[in-house]
Amino acid sequence: MSTTTVETSADVTEQRSAGRPGRARGRGERGPLASLVSHGVLIGAGLIALFPIAWLVFLSLGPDKDDYLHPGRIWSKMTFDNYAFVLQDTNFFDWLKSSLIVSLGTTVIGVLIAATTGYAVSRMRFPGYRKFMWVLLVTQMFPVAVLMVPMYQILSELQLIDTYLGLILVYCSTAVPYCAWLLKGYFDTIPFEIDEAGRVDGLTPFGTFARLILPLAKPGLAVAAFYSFITAFGEVAFATTFLLDDEKYTLAVGLQSFVSEHDAQRNLMAATAVLIAIPVSAFFYLVQKNLVTGLTAGGTKG
Repeated sequence: MSTTTVETSADVTEQRSAGRPGRARGRGERGPLASLVSHGVLIGAGLIALFPIAWLVFLSLGPDKDDYLHPGRIWSKMTFDNYAFVLQDTNFFDWLKSSLIVSLGTTVIGVLIAATTGYAVSRMRFPGYRKFMWVLLVTQMFPVAVLMVPMYQILSELQLIDTYLGLILVYCSTAVPYCAWLLKGYFDTIPFEIDEAGRVDGLTPFGTFARLILPLAKPGLAVAAFYSFITAFGEVAFATTFLLDDEKYTLAVGLQSFVSEHDAQRNLMAATAVLIAIPVSAFFYLVQKNLVTGLTAGGTKG
């Protein structure tokens, strides 16, 4: 290689470096302005999501029922008296016990039925299995007002009015169809070879399902459990109709006790709402590790 060639190559390199200063941006990398805008949008969205919660907590610290009309006055007279009243002078703990019994019962029974249903439709081919899943979907199209009367008649004939079991069965009729569709999609992502390996090892179909498939389906089960728990914990219409005893009221129904025909104790309602959010937040914390995975994994196959 001659001296002229080396000098020419050096000149070309210098020209490229002079025309393109700094490190070239790789694929997927964003510039400083784009990163600033992205972080700004995320911070704004986070503040918008947190504002209602912070506002509810702020209103719960006001001692008067009309403080929500003049929120600026709360700063000078913040107190926890509303929480003390709710915990000591109401049936809050009875409401909490009822809510946990109904919600956890719905979660356990609903997820068990939905998991077996989703697995059967995913793995087995029986006459009408596709129509069966569509029938489950159709049941979600009826409004609560239409279902209220026939459900009341059924529970009355079974003597399940004003019982936890009756309310659990009603909530399962709402949670199971959606969870069955969700888990069916998740089971479709698990290779069928795992079922065949279980049969080779001598496992029954139920043994394969319980010992091999369910451990792999924990993210999907977490989503189904969270949906079932939230559905039962915050529902009002069915609980108001089917529960007659004050001590058996759930938290959502008990919250209505602060609203009368001519008045509403909004400060106590705000304090109760904050206390109601604590069990839901705790349950979300327990399942949050698998929640995102379960929400996205079931959509890879139909």
